[in-house]
Amino acid sequence: TSTQKPTPSGFQRNEYAEAQLQEIIKKLRERANVYKEKLNDPVLSSPEGSPTASPKKPPPPKEDKKEEKKEEKKEEAEAKPEEDHYCDMLCCKFKKPPLKKYMENLRLPETIDSYTDRRYVGWLMLVTIAYNWNCWFIPLRYVFPYQTPSNTIYWFTIDVICDICYLCDLLIFQPRVRFIKGGDIITDKVETKKFYHSSVKFQLDLISVLPSDILYFFFGFNPALRVNRMLKHNTFFEFNDRLEAIMEKAYIYRVIRTTGYLLFILHINACLYYWASDYEGLGTTRWVYDGEGNMYLRCYYWAVRSLITIGGLPEPQTLFEIVFQLLNYFMGVFVFSSLIGQMRDVIGAATAGQNYFRSCVDNTVSYMNTYSIPRLVQNRVRTWYEYTWDSQGMLDESELLEQMPTKMQLAIAIDVNFAIVNKVDLFKGCDTQMIYDMLLRLKSIVYLPGDFVCKKGEIGREMYIIKQGEVQVLGGPDGTKVLVTLRAGAVFGEISLLAAGGGNRRTANVVAHGFANLFILDKKTLNEILRHYPDSEKLLMKKAKVLLKQKGKAPPGPPVQQPRGLAGLFGQKQETPKLFKAMLGARGKDGLAKLLQLKRQQDTEVKPQKIDRGKKSKQTKILKESKDKIDFTKAPRASDLLILSEAEQEAKPKEEEKMSEKPAASSASPAPKKKPKTDAKPAVTQRATSKESLIISMSPSPRAGEGEILKVEIKEAQKK
Repeated sequence: TSTQKPTPSGFQRNEYAEAQLQEIIKKLRERANVYKEKLNDPVLSSPEGSPTASPKKPPPPKEDKKEEKKEEKKEEAEAKPEEDHYCDMLCCKFKKPPLKKYMENLRLPETIDSYTDRRYVGWLMLVTIAYNWNCWFIPLRYVFPYQTPSNTIYWFTIDVICDICYLCDLLIFQPRVRFIKGGDIITDKVETKKFYHSSVKFQLDLISVLPSDILYFFFGFNPALRVNRMLKHNTFFEFNDRLEAIMEKAYIYRVIRTTGYLLFILHINACLYYWASDYEGLGTTRWVYDGEGNMYLRCYYWAVRSLITIGGLPEPQTLFEIVFQLLNYFMGVFVFSSLIGQMRDVIGAATAGQNYFRSCVDNTVSYMNTYSIPRLVQNRVRTWYEYTWDSQGMLDESELLEQMPTKMQLAIAIDVNFAIVNKVDLFKGCDTQMIYDMLLRLKSIVYLPGDFVCKKGEIGREMYIIKQGEVQVLGGPDGTKVLVTLRAGAVFGEISLLAAGGGNRRTANVVAHGFANLFILDKKTLNEILRHYPDSEKLLMKKAKVLLKQKGKAPPGPPVQQPRGLAGLFGQKQETPKLFKAMLGARGKDGLAKLLQLKRQQDTEVKPQKIDRGKKSKQTKILKESKDKIDFTKAPRASDLLILSEAEQEAKPKEEEKMSEKPAASSASPAPKKKPKTDAKPAVTQRATSKESLIISMSPSPRAGEGEILKVEIKEAQKK
């Protein structure tokens, strides 16, 4: 026999252990509830798979441990928060980033993406400034006497700076620019360098940086020796393309660039006019420059009047002057007309969207006037056009996106609409790719203030997501009471989208409070998407069941009328049994009268009559057999009515025999006057003619959808 140790009387409870045990029990109960739900409804399965256990890694050797420690130290050093650097300036103290960040930002990558790297665009702008310096000032310094021995050092210094920009572009930036070969983007530095050296652009850039300034020692400081610097035009046009690609309103730069072309041509014409005047001799004729005033402004003014063919200029005198003027007029007509045409195209492209909008509005107004549309409707249409254009910049966003590939459409839709759709509780936990596919199917619609988004009683086949604006849910007896106001990111109509049968009716009116931009997703589109995502479909079906349990379906039809007066003290009248409704609908009141007659003959019997007990038991047996054959818990069928009619026919001859025996007995034995009264008393209560004491009436039900109410009254015969 084993001896049991008695439990100590001063037992102490460990609160921590008890709390842990309670937590474990709670988790076990939650897990049990989850498995119960899965057993009851197999659809309620989690869309996420259970994670697999990762295999254990073998312990690393000692050398690897040392390397890992070094790497951990580096990571810790990188993970340490950087010290704040402050700069004291007069009475202000502001935070500035450390010098390392500046150096990291300035460090060039191995290769440069010319389409997305803003640093490359900034460098191209610097090279373009140097190129424009050479294009504008080389002719000016060559023709006009602005470069003198006293200021040559300044001109030379600026020329050297421009040459350094050219040389850096040739050696550092251009060999790093990526290129496309066979559809692949080449990012190898060696390949990009070979590609640049084999291009025509490299040859022109190489010629533009040739040190022609060495010839200054032989021919003096002549700016014409730097004319090769003007061959750097490829960089200038590349800068124009890259700048237009990153600008929001590129047409502004196009107008400025076209104006610059016109001013540069006038500049070249002014230089040529001064050169021609110097060749003929300043002030020798009325046509040449007389040498008075600001020489550049006077020559530029003459170039403007001559090139734009304004007229009013002095007539040329010599043959050289006549030929020069003719060439100037021809060049002016051609160049000026080309620039004016280019300016027209630039301005037309800038206002193309506005012109399209105006043409659409004009065509719509013309259509409405043709069919005599009311003025109120016309004003609402104009308001819709104005708001849609001001808010979106276009009338239909899908027209712009249809021109792009599907991947680009998806990228734009994610950036624009994913933040709104991701906030919807209905789609939380669903597959991200399913949400991406849904973003491409969403339709954007703008509603004006006061427009009904949906009305009560309509069949709902879509759900709405508010992108911008507010909508109000109206209810109450008159349908004007604001129940709730929904704002951006809210969802309504999801019950119609998730109902299994579909076609749910709207339970309230939804009106746009102001200008509201809504996304619409219909049931057909959602089913097409969920066909490829079964896990997300299961999750949505689970959420649909929860929503339907919470909200439920509103009963169709008008509201139930409440009883008034004293009728409110009593409970609601019970519904008429389906058996009576079905029998009245099938056979009318005759079938009910037959049932009541058979029931009365079976249950209520008068005083003992002269009827054979064998016959009476046989009649009761027939009625019981017919009653057993009928299932009174279900609606009556044609076979049930046939059984009743057969039982009635069998019971009828027995009733006739009983009635024939009564007058025979009364005629055989004559009795005094009081006896016939007692003998005739049972005959007064005629069971066959019981319709006289049965009142059946039908009245319409006060509740809609219940049909009519059957009222049966039985009056007892008065005792004399």
